[in-house]
Amino acid sequence: MNTIANDVISAAAQGESEAFEAIYKTCSGYVYNAAYRIVGKQEDAQEVTQDVFLIIYKKLDTFRFDSAFKTWVYRITVNTAINYAKKMNKQRNKTVEFKEEYMMSGRSNEIEEQADKQFNQKVAASLLNVLNPDQRACIVLRSVEGLSYQEIADSLKININTVRTRIKRAREALLALRREVVKNAM
Repeated sequence: MNTIANDVISAAAQGESEAFEAIYKTCSGYVYNAAYRIVGKQEDAQEVTQDVFLIIYKKLDTFRFDSAFKTWVYRITVNTAINYAKKMNKQRNKTVEFKEEYMMSGRSNEIEEQADKQFNQKVAASLLNVLNPDQRACIVLRSVEGLSYQEIADSLKININTVRTRIKRAREALLALRREVVKNAM
């Protein structure tokens, strides 16, 4: 995410629409990607992204420049996505869907590559859905977004040891799932 100048943030906080638009253009891609990795569905990520920018718009005047704007946006995005995922998990009774797609023979390599990419994205999303939202957020921020443990702790406003524990437990859950799949395949 590109950095946003403090004067742009201040202008947006005072209601200047062009400044808020600059924030949106700079942050929207990251916000959507982070939300998608946490909630796992395109429509849900779009919903979370809208919610995040409504929160940013309403609370921009509370940003005090004590932390990086990027960290503040991370925190809002992750918290909003986690809350949304928890709400959706309750509605779905915590069921996990694994879908398989079969390719029809005779298609071009480009179509096969696109289908493989989509399949891999669905598998990754299904695997992330095995994790609880708190673990999922930590894994996404670490493995996908490349944040350090300290940056994750700052973004989520949690202790760094909590970050370590969540990531460890998430990895253990994914490894256990992998062992189960391998065991059942034999």
